[in-house]
Amino acid sequence: MKKHIWNSSRYTSQGETTDTLVDINKDGVPELVVQYPNGNKYGVVVYTYKKGKVVRMTSKKGYIGISSVRQQKGKKYLVLQWTQSRQSTGYDVYQMKGTKLKRVYRYTYKYESLGEPVTADDVKFTIEAIMDPENGSENAPNYEDVEEINVIDDHTVAFKLEDKNVAFLDYMTMAVLPKHLLEGEDMQTSDFFRSPVGTGPYKIESWDEGQAITLVKNEDYFKGEPSIDKIVFKIVPDDNAKALQLKSGELDLALLTPKDAAAFADDEAYTCYDMKTSDYRGIMFNFGNEYWQKNRDLIPAVCYGLDRQAIIDAVLLGQGMPAYGPLQRNIYNYEDVEHYDYNPEKAKEILEAAGCEMGDDGFYYRDGEKVGFVISVSAGDQVRIDMAQIAAQELKEIGMDVSVEIPAQTDWAGQMAFLIGWGSPFDADDHTYKVFGTDKGANYSGYSNADVDKYLTEARQSADPEVRAEAYANFQKALAEDPAYAMICYIDANYVADSNIKGIDPDTIMGHHGVGIFWNVADWTIE
Repeated sequence: MKKHIWNSSRYTSQGETTDTLVDINKDGVPELVVQYPNGNKYGVVVYTYKKGKVVRMTSKKGYIGISSVRQQKGKKYLVLQWTQSRQSTGYDVYQMKGTKLKRVYRYTYKYESLGEPVTADDVKFTIEAIMDPENGSENAPNYEDVEEINVIDDHTVAFKLEDKNVAFLDYMTMAVLPKHLLEGEDMQTSDFFRSPVGTGPYKIESWDEGQAITLVKNEDYFKGEPSIDKIVFKIVPDDNAKALQLKSGELDLALLTPKDAAAFADDEAYTCYDMKTSDYRGIMFNFGNEYWQKNRDLIPAVCYGLDRQAIIDAVLLGQGMPAYGPLQRNIYNYEDVEHYDYNPEKAKEILEAAGCEMGDDGFYYRDGEKVGFVISVSAGDQVRIDMAQIAAQELKEIGMDVSVEIPAQTDWAGQMAFLIGWGSPFDADDHTYKVFGTDKGANYSGYSNADVDKYLTEARQSADPEVRAEAYANFQKALAEDPAYAMICYIDANYVADSNIKGIDPDTIMGHHGVGIFWNVADWTIE
């Protein structure tokens, strides 16, 4: 068996920009002010362009670089070479356009050490990076019980936990980061994450930003050389475009909407994989929003006002199941809780019991304000958009003025509600403790419930299945009594592949966003 070693990588990125970086100075001379990477900081250097020559005027923070002017096809280009860190260097190309100089390309080269061994120091470095609040990792709650990490030798690391955490071994499957490449780097901006180095079956060859990421097989992979030489991940944000590109042969495998996947079902050239997932959808309420601080007691009415099966039938073509809690695909699911089955009359009873009165326009009012809210949905996810629109219409029918918006960027703090997706096929602690626990890393709703916190903590601190089952049952009852989300459904993952691809495991329970299909990609073949 081969040892784990970091694969080598020479990464080149190329991107076009129209940022104007130069203008005429007060003396009428084109002057270039370059803000360049310098380790974890940025330095500044000022150049002037005179008679075909570049003259460096000022420099701060130790800029290391050379400059030159090159002429190609009658056009003059300024080329600046820079050094970001020990592993990264590159150069920018600027072109004179009238009295302005614009950067037209940036090339980045990243060289990594060949065959460096993966050691216990890398493991310690990785977990400490996740735990560091400065890095803002949503996975930090998984390791909050870690009190001390001690490296025993190159192959042994010891963790001392402040409290028990039965899911800890699951969380130790986290991908390991190379300390020798990332130590001292800014985890938010480091160029490493555009050219990651790991020990898996494939390594990155190139990244064409916004277009594609190309991987080539890692011949030194510790479990043996993969069968497929190269895999290109095309970036196709639009769901409809993915189906069209799969049909044209531009793609060989894609995760499609149920409606798009159905078009391939009778075509022998393709294989459809309708895979079960732990991935659920629901309406997440922003409890930091003043509206829900005043109207939290109306959330059960929202839950009763959703016809989940109708949404599944219309959007998912019947694929999926109604959701009432976050653990329905888990061994610790507890069914004896309120499911909030569709009951529009009960929804209206809750509204009226809370003092809401029906207005002439068909909507309820409370204290003179119309009852309703806006559901935000991520752009490009047609399934979520369709779900939100149907849910909004169903809630209007019970007298709540609900609408849908598709913002260019999610505003977690400012939005009223969001069509959320979560779910994990692993230990029940995953996607519960950090999602519903007060102030935890993935609790984007600001939800807080003392009983929920108590039972989730009890469940993670016991290895006894009976104790955990009772704790998770109590957690699910508490959550159902005080919903963080209006649950909608669990979805299936509809993958469609060229029938020549062999080795895909159709029985794996997928995670959030259908993640997990590539777990055995090293064994795939193309006939």
